[in-house]
Amino acid sequence: VQLQASGGGLVQPGGSLRLSCKASGFIFRLNTVDWYRQGPGKQREFVANITSGHTTNYADSVKGRFTISRDNIKNTMYLQMNNLKPEDTAIYHCKVFYRYRDYWGQGTQVTVSS
Repeated sequence: VQLQASGGGLVQPGGSLRLSCKASGFIFRLNTVDWYRQGPGKQREFVANITSGHTTNYADSVKGRFTISRDNIKNTMYLQMNNLKPEDTAIYHCKVFYRYRDYWGQGTQVTVSS
């Protein structure tokens, strides 16, 4: 199982970024996939997930600003992040729970600063 996150960068407050997570090594379309993040000096926290049936769940802190989606043909998950705030600064990781364990991607850095 491999998860490759990309799309991070430096953006000003109020800006937007789109993260991608390319998956391989498992049947992507059958599994729930998640985004987590870890900010400087903070614990890792849940951001959003999307089920095989395209049901989505969001942390309260990102509701209305972030949108998670998936493309089962491309085996890729996305996180559209709008109206970014400095507190969104973190390393963003994708995760899948597969065959009784979690698999994590390497993460992509998002920095929100003026």
